[in-house]
Amino acid sequence: MFDDVAPKYDVVNDVLSMGQTRRWRRVVVDAVGVTTGQRVLDLAAGTGTSSEPYADAGINVIACDFSLGMLKVGKRRRPDIDFIAGDATRLPFADDTFDASTISFGLRNVNEPKKALAEMLRVTKPGGRLVIAEFSQPVVPLWRTMYTEYLMRALPAIAVKVSSNPDAYVYLAESIRAWPDQDHLAAWLQEAGWESVTYRNLSGGIVAVHRAQKPLSGAAADPAAGAHTGPVAKLRRNIARPGR
Repeated sequence: MFDDVAPKYDVVNDVLSMGQTRRWRRVVVDAVGVTTGQRVLDLAAGTGTSSEPYADAGINVIACDFSLGMLKVGKRRRPDIDFIAGDATRLPFADDTFDASTISFGLRNVNEPKKALAEMLRVTKPGGRLVIAEFSQPVVPLWRTMYTEYLMRALPAIAVKVSSNPDAYVYLAESIRAWPDQDHLAAWLQEAGWESVTYRNLSGGIVAVHRAQKPLSGAAADPAAGAHTGPVAKLRRNIARPGR
């Protein structure tokens, strides 16, 4: 499916997000906050659009994706970036390789997202950062209703006109609607062993950017620190939300 949409993937994303994709990606780059000499894993990088800001800044970035079609399009466009095929649940990298790991709008497409979170923890250096941008749940009920209507009705109709594979965008709409909310994803991060978990809502919660850090010891975080009696009951008190 992703191989089929690769040629027009970035253009379609710009159209469907009404130009917001670029802003969301800038927020992610700022949150990752790496400097020259550090290494970044950009997982589910697709055609490498999310990897370009790091490469342009002279940072060693690895663009990793399971779709060979996406990687081929990206390599033709940016031969200076290292594109590597890889499964998010079995990453082809050694332990403690990257100063930061990031994934934008790809975690929900992984069959076992919790396993992917654990794999990113493994390949990130102790004290290293994780940044995830993913579609989420709008925080205002009226806005949430309007957004859901757009996803299930308008988005597929627009995709028919601009995409080479409209069915892929029907899947996109359904996967967004079924994805867990901000607090549940934060809970998954803690359960995987990440610490200092926070998130920031963008565009009223249409997108959430989660940030976390690998424990300096390299060991998994204390399970009790992420325990919660209900889906997010305890977590609501522990996670900071720095604005929208």
